[in-house]
Amino acid sequence: MPPALTIRPVVRADFPRWLPLWDGYNKFYGRFGDTALPLAITQMTWERFFDAYEPVHALVAEEDGQLLGLVHYLYHRTTTSIAPTCYLQDLFTEESARGKGIGRKLIHAVYEKARLAGAGRVYWLTHETNATARKLYDQMADNSGFIVYRKSMEEKR
Repeated sequence: MPPALTIRPVVRADFPRWLPLWDGYNKFYGRFGDTALPLAITQMTWERFFDAYEPVHALVAEEDGQLLGLVHYLYHRTTTSIAPTCYLQDLFTEESARGKGIGRKLIHAVYEKARLAGAGRVYWLTHETNATARKLYDQMADNSGFIVYRKSMEEKR
């Protein structure tokens, strides 16, 4: 009988196993080497998961003592609903574990957490070229058709 996959909140002892997943997620989006996130951002992100005053949360997929995936999500207010909204910010599955339903299970776990928190909806973004993930996302939610615009407020050096 294969080991059971468990979706659970991160705990502080997970950091050494979470970090390679986080680094893999960032590398997928081109944030590595010279463009890697500063260590301070990774450290602050990790600390936020354990701060009761932060609306940022993390779940991991674990099988046989190995972390195979992560999902980070947060709650925020909106002007179109009284209920909070849940933004699924990061989703990543270890490359060797892809195609086994881990991403789907992580998304369903966020849906359940959002439901329990009274959220009115869950939403997320992905790059238009992320065709593999979009096949899954198209099965799990509606594509709203919105286009994202952004402007960095960081000073260019």
